[in-house]
Amino acid sequence: MHAMQYEIPLPADYDMGIIHKRVADKGHLLDAYPGLGLKAYLVRERGRDGSPANQYSPFYLWNTSAGMNSFLWGPGFRGLSADFGRPVVRHWLGAGLVRNADAGAAAPTSATRTTERLPESVDPAEAVERALAELPVHPGLHTAAVAVDPSRWELLRFALWRGPAPEDEPGTRYQVLHLSCPELDRLPTGRHW
Repeated sequence: MHAMQYEIPLPADYDMGIIHKRVADKGHLLDAYPGLGLKAYLVRERGRDGSPANQYSPFYLWNTSAGMNSFLWGPGFRGLSADFGRPVVRHWLGAGLVRNADAGAAAPTSATRTTERLPESVDPAEAVERALAELPVHPGLHTAAVAVDPSRWELLRFALWRGPAPEDEPGTRYQVLHLSCPELDRLPTGRHW
């Protein structure tokens, strides 16, 4: 599993209806994309859920690196880059995943994401084990993942929620406009090593 995200900051007075319409018009195009576990079409809107800014921030869990490469070098990402400028694409190696047994029962409407640097004094394997043990167990959880960027020794926690994220759940909060999940059931659950 590979986790990937890019963030497109938008002006404070940007009409977020443009992003909503873009996702409504084009979101379905990845609903059957080969190699894609899931793509959550995420936004942050200034003044909503404590967000200080407007942002379009899609998040991906790839089942195959071939699928991820096909997307990055393909027409969809080229079109996004033509419209907004080519964003920096963050990438993490998947370390673990949990999925609610009835994840397909209701689509997620919110997401949370945290990242933390792992200091030299912290054993990365122990940090990953701890993060996996701390993955949320909550009836509103749809899917949660842990991943690591070893170039920065950064630990990522990402969760999709059916309904609002729990108030005590830390991290950046997003609204989910659409979820494409053609190979979600192929992403292995549990620890990935």
